[in-house]
Amino acid sequence: MSNDIHSELHAELAERTKHLQNVARSLKQELFGIDDIIDRVIESLRAWYVLPQLISRPVIVCLWGLTGTGKTQLVRKLAQHLGFYDRFIEVQMDGFSHGSGHGSRGSISAMLAESGIVEGTPGILVLDEFQRFRTVDGNGHDAKVERYQDVWALLSDGRLPPALSMLGEIESSLAYAEYEQDRDGPADKNKLKKRKLHLAPWEAREVKRCLKLPETLLQIMAWKPAEVHARLRAFRDTQQSWETDYSKLLVFVSGNLDEMYAETAQRVEDCDTDADIFHTLTKKLSVIDVKKALAGRFRPEQIARLGNNHVIYPSLNRATYVQLILSICDRYVSEIQESSGVRFVLDAVVYEQIYANAVFPAQGTRPLFSSIHAILSATLVNAALWALERGAGDDDGGEPVWLTLDASVPCIVAKYRKARRQFPVALELNRLKQRSSEDFRALLAVHEAGHGVIYGVLFGRAPQEIKINVASFEGGYNSYEQRKTWSKENLRDRICVGLAGRAAEEMVFGAEACTSGASQDFMQATSFAAQYVRHYAFGARLSRTDVANDAEDNLNTDLEATNPEIEALLAQQHARALALLETHTAALMAVVDALMREGSIAPAELAAMLDLAPAPAGEPTDAYAALLATFRARKGGGPLPAPEPVPGAGPPAVAARVLRALA
Repeated sequence: MSNDIHSELHAELAERTKHLQNVARSLKQELFGIDDIIDRVIESLRAWYVLPQLISRPVIVCLWGLTGTGKTQLVRKLAQHLGFYDRFIEVQMDGFSHGSGHGSRGSISAMLAESGIVEGTPGILVLDEFQRFRTVDGNGHDAKVERYQDVWALLSDGRLPPALSMLGEIESSLAYAEYEQDRDGPADKNKLKKRKLHLAPWEAREVKRCLKLPETLLQIMAWKPAEVHARLRAFRDTQQSWETDYSKLLVFVSGNLDEMYAETAQRVEDCDTDADIFHTLTKKLSVIDVKKALAGRFRPEQIARLGNNHVIYPSLNRATYVQLILSICDRYVSEIQESSGVRFVLDAVVYEQIYANAVFPAQGTRPLFSSIHAILSATLVNAALWALERGAGDDDGGEPVWLTLDASVPCIVAKYRKARRQFPVALELNRLKQRSSEDFRALLAVHEAGHGVIYGVLFGRAPQEIKINVASFEGGYNSYEQRKTWSKENLRDRICVGLAGRAAEEMVFGAEACTSGASQDFMQATSFAAQYVRHYAFGARLSRTDVANDAEDNLNTDLEATNPEIEALLAQQHARALALLETHTAALMAVVDALMREGSIAPAELAAMLDLAPAPAGEPTDAYAALLATFRARKGGGPLPAPEPVPGAGPPAVAARVLRALA
């Protein structure tokens, strides 16, 4: 390679690398809360964009996340910034892709042929809603799928075989037409010779696509049957150019895997749980969770073709929702100022109330957009007209119209100079969250305080949330951290926490005043107790006790014998909860008062009431490492020896070490 060529290549690579950095920067300014996702995607496509000549098979990037987290938006904006929007296809894998014609609805290859992506050159393909393209049904059996069956060949190596069956149908159709004309006689033969067009448009399109012909559709439609037959025979005889080469595609597989987000995806009505809790929960998901979820929808060889580059979107956190609210509101204010000349300034309470009445963490941004429009759009227009009547506008010296929000009415209050005007707004979630009955608030506060106090006492950390003012359901709730494993001790503790709400009601209101609000608690506590005895071998028996579904289930099916032990365990933990609440009555009443006053209590505040030590960072677990060290010391064993250094420094030494380990 000459110096000139080398310098030219170096300059091109540097320019493309710089452009990619600028694209990442722009995307982070336009899309909030997914900076890590953007960095991961940019790194995944770096080689494809900077050195496309090195790409010999499609680059596949899988994007998985809850609805409304910005998966499709990211890909569309990426294609625009990279200058690929003319070589960009978005396929809805449920089979209803926009822009697909009659001939391309069931074929990825046909849609690619109709696009601006030239064979053998880079392009971007999005396979959206991929979870709906399941090939395995809910029972693990093969599902009948008619559309887009060529997608698996595309994902394998990017080379698609021709639709020979379709060409055979066209050839048969032409042969049948000739046969009919020959049977009908000379007059019809003469008529056939005078026909200008011999192929239907869809037939010509398939011939053009499969045979990779440069001629126009009209030219191909004018070919006589004999010429079409000759071309088809020649194509079959020369198989060198059969395959269509889309090996340089960048393929985004995008979808929602609700099985993977089981803790959050189904909670579409939940507007009460803090977005940060969902965010923390979903950030723990990994490629293993993706593979497990895909296994319920696709065959193993199909999952393998998706590769291992799975980018997982966590649900949006509180900071991202706040940033979105500020950005959207600023856009509304800017647009109304541009059209009317009136400048608005929004008080912080407006943003706070929009968050409180618009955010459903499991549903992403879409409910947020619609709620902001409902709260602000008409109000800003009406407030602008009102302010213009009082002299507001570009010539008023820049004095703004101040907007605040009175949630008790509810209304947005506009203030301009000494004038003031109220504009009613609908804050539906605020209305639902208010517990107007003092008796009901007292009941909820005592019940939820019982759960929270006992959780703090037994687990040494405060619940993530305790609330009684909720809109999602009639009641209150505690939110606890997830555990990877349950020891015998902390499973008993969890049962005790589950029964503490009823225990608190009994202690404060008396046994006869206890309510039916604990029914869900008892259902969950009974489930934990049954698992304790029947599944985890923490009780009197070691066998797995369960209901057998078929002859191959080797289980102890003597369920009746375990029922007394389950009942005894529940009674024991209920009595324990009562005793602990008696010991911590002062803390219980402090939590009750806070809930009655504010409707919720912060974890730090509860921790202070119970004098809890700061919770250690990371996931909650028992001290198994310390227990192992104690056992080792007791048995006279020393610390584990450090691994011996491997002689040599190069790859052969590393490879030898790996081979020894595998052996």
